[in-house]
Amino acid sequence: MSTARALSLRPATAADAALIASIHSASWQATYRGLLPDAFLDGEVTPERAAYWQARLNAPGAERRSVVIAEHAGEPIGFACVERQPESSWGVLLDNLHALPGHQGMGVGKLLMGAAADWARSQGETQLYLYVLEGNTPAIRFYERQGWKFAGAEPDHMGGVDITALRYVYRLDRARR
Repeated sequence: MSTARALSLRPATAADAALIASIHSASWQATYRGLLPDAFLDGEVTPERAAYWQARLNAPGAERRSVVIAEHAGEPIGFACVERQPESSWGVLLDNLHALPGHQGMGVGKLLMGAAADWARSQGETQLYLYVLEGNTPAIRFYERQGWKFAGAEPDHMGGVDITALRYVYRLDRARR
């Protein structure tokens, strides 16, 4: 069986908060090393992400977002969260797209991105946008290969330090890519 056939998606529920937080933390710990302080990545990120996802998945407004979990042969290996931002003129926010280290490069990111695009289309939207940490070169290359276009930079604060978040946009056509 090919890797692509072994990948599947399922909707996340509030019961998945700890699972999503663990994937999110592991992804940040591997990806943001050298971009965010080690003390944050090694200590604070895990409880911070756990509290974040517990609150987010139990918050009102679930109809404005979709959170899906990617599995490989039944094992959770990634997730994506896409959310309508009523105050945004950029479209639908692809707020999170994470695959566990060791599972990148097998198509999980493309699968998650496709699900995000499908959900945005189902909401009548024509564009996705996301923010990527400046210096996260592998993610930037991945998004650009998928057709995302740079649309600006904004100052932000993460892990106790000032950062620059790069905004990328992706126009949705009516056919799935």
